[in-house]
Amino acid sequence: MRKLCILGLLCFLTACDWFASKEAKTQKMVEEEMQNINWNEVDQYPLFSDCDELASKGDQKNCFEATLLMHFSMTLQEFDFVLDTNVNDTVYVDFMMDQDGLISVLDIEKDDAIETEMPEFDGVITQSLKSLPRVAPALKRGIPVSAKFRIPIVLNTE
Repeated sequence: MRKLCILGLLCFLTACDWFASKEAKTQKMVEEEMQNINWNEVDQYPLFSDCDELASKGDQKNCFEATLLMHFSMTLQEFDFVLDTNVNDTVYVDFMMDQDGLISVLDIEKDDAIETEMPEFDGVITQSLKSLPRVAPALKRGIPVSAKFRIPIVLNTE
C-alpha cells in the first residue's frame, strides 16, 4: 500500500505539467529562447550585390566594410579639398542601416584640425551614402534588422 501511495504521488507530481496550457508552455519556451539570443550580433551582415551570401560571417563583414570603404575612397578622391596643411588622421563614421537597407549617418568623429581644414567633409560623406549601391540589410534569425556600424576612414594627404 505504501509503494502504491508513493507511486500515485509521483504520478500526480509529474502529471501537473500535463495540465498546463499549451499557451503557457509556448510562452515559457519563447522566454527561454529570447534569453539565449545575443542581441549585440547579427547572424548575417548587410550585403552588397558583389558579396557572397554563403560566405562565413567574417568574410561577409570584410566584404561589406571593404565595399563601403572603397565607395568612400572613390567619393573623396573625386572631391577637391583645398588644404593648408598635410592631414594624416583617422575619421570614424557611425551609421545606422535600417531593416530596409537604407543607411543614415549617426555621427562623424574627427579631429578639430580636420573640421577646420575640411568643413565640408561631413556633407561629402553623407552625400556619398546616397549614391551607395543597393544593400541587403543585416539579418537576425532570418529577419531583416537595423544595425549600427562604425567605419574608420584614414585620411592621408601627404
